[in-house]
Amino acid sequence: MSYPEGITDYLATLRDFIRWGASQFNQAGLFFGHGTSNAIDEAAGLALHALHLPHNLPSGYFNCVLTPDERLEVLGLLERRIAERKPAAYLTHEAWFCGLPFYVDERVLVPRSPIAELIEKQFSPWLSQPEEVGDILDLCTGSGCIAIACAVAFPDADVDAVDISTPALEVAQKNIDAHDVRDQVTAICSDLFARLAGKRYDLIVSNPPYVGSDEWRGLPPEYHAEPRLGLESGNTGLDCVRRILRQAHAHLNPDGLLIVEVGNSAEALEYAYPDVPFCWLEFERGGDGVFLLTADQLAEYRIHFA
Repeated sequence: MSYPEGITDYLATLRDFIRWGASQFNQAGLFFGHGTSNAIDEAAGLALHALHLPHNLPSGYFNCVLTPDERLEVLGLLERRIAERKPAAYLTHEAWFCGLPFYVDERVLVPRSPIAELIEKQFSPWLSQPEEVGDILDLCTGSGCIAIACAVAFPDADVDAVDISTPALEVAQKNIDAHDVRDQVTAICSDLFARLAGKRYDLIVSNPPYVGSDEWRGLPPEYHAEPRLGLESGNTGLDCVRRILRQAHAHLNPDGLLIVEVGNSAEALEYAYPDVPFCWLEFERGGDGVFLLTADQLAEYRIHFA
């Protein structure tokens, strides 16, 4: 896209660029949902990144006049967001999860799971004694955000970060190193539980692919910029989740918990297993489609999952 000649003569302050960028985003019909929910927040995030400024910048700074070079930097990033239709996190290579920064690129999904809220609360009230949690498994780890956030929330626990994608695990390892949790978090290349024979955990957490094939094809371009392997999972979106339900009981300790995000496939999951008492978790900051099952429940309803 090209801007009117001399546009930077009319845009001077940081506030000007954020307002103008938001207008351009709305006009272009961009989709928001990978860290922000609206055009203003998206434009602000990109502008602040271009200027190497923090997101919690005091409001007075928004009236500061940008230098000519700064104006071009901000315009360039705003232009890329419109032209490429990639999530902003892929342009800045940074996403936040549980109050922690993570490196991201097109090898992994952009972190956005409501499971973050559960981690921050140490999965209370379902985990009555979080200090006794010794082993945690993050299935389909992607960027490693869930695994690393769990390591921070449970400093005495060992965490396995599992993914089938070698490129995704390269990103996860980069984040493991950046957060200095190498002694706690181990990245493992495995098709779900395939390379975890004999291992058991107090907590298994997963944000697996759960989008149906037709739904995936109809998603906005921003989602198609993400790895399809991390989103699409068969006709109903349940292929991966079914496998997790079949195998999880063999990898949970007696009082262990399984927590899985299935998003919009929640209704399809309940239809597939009408007799299973899924506990659907609620979130104060929004989000849904996350269920919890205990080790005892997985054993009791094992025949349904088979």
